[in-house]
Amino acid sequence: MNTSSPKTATYHTTVSWKGDHWGHIVMGNGPEMDFSAPPDAQGHAGVFTPEDAFVGAANTCIMMMFIWAAERFKLNLLSYECRTEGTKLIELDRTEIFTHLCFWPVIRIAAGNEAPSVVEARTRRALQAAQKYSLVANSVKSEIIIEPTIEIIHSERRL
Repeated sequence: MNTSSPKTATYHTTVSWKGDHWGHIVMGNGPEMDFSAPPDAQGHAGVFTPEDAFVGAANTCIMMMFIWAAERFKLNLLSYECRTEGTKLIELDRTEIFTHLCFWPVIRIAAGNEAPSVVEARTRRALQAAQKYSLVANSVKSEIIIEPTIEIIHSERRL
């Protein structure tokens, strides 16, 4: 019988107001940058926003979990690129919520000597595992939609 307690980890950031609609964030892992609200919320264009951070957190977490899953599923990952879009609903009382996050990963996998259909099925299972084990995806209310493009590169067998 396992009597150990669940493990916990703590992450932190520190933000400070710089005046007007500007802030500065220092992340616990070291990076820091200025940020603002988006232009439609009285912020500035061309800079990091909380909305970028939210969508980016989900996108980066699922990618890192896919890399983890690809290793465990013994996939020969050649490339991974994912565009993610968060759709925000603005209610009549001006409250806002991201209703869904849609991910469009483009994944290239080398098949080696395996049948491409077998490798593609394993890639889809790895992507499902990435979503299942993504801390950020599991922590948001938004619906998560993943619409992958999977390209299996079949290398010819050398004689």
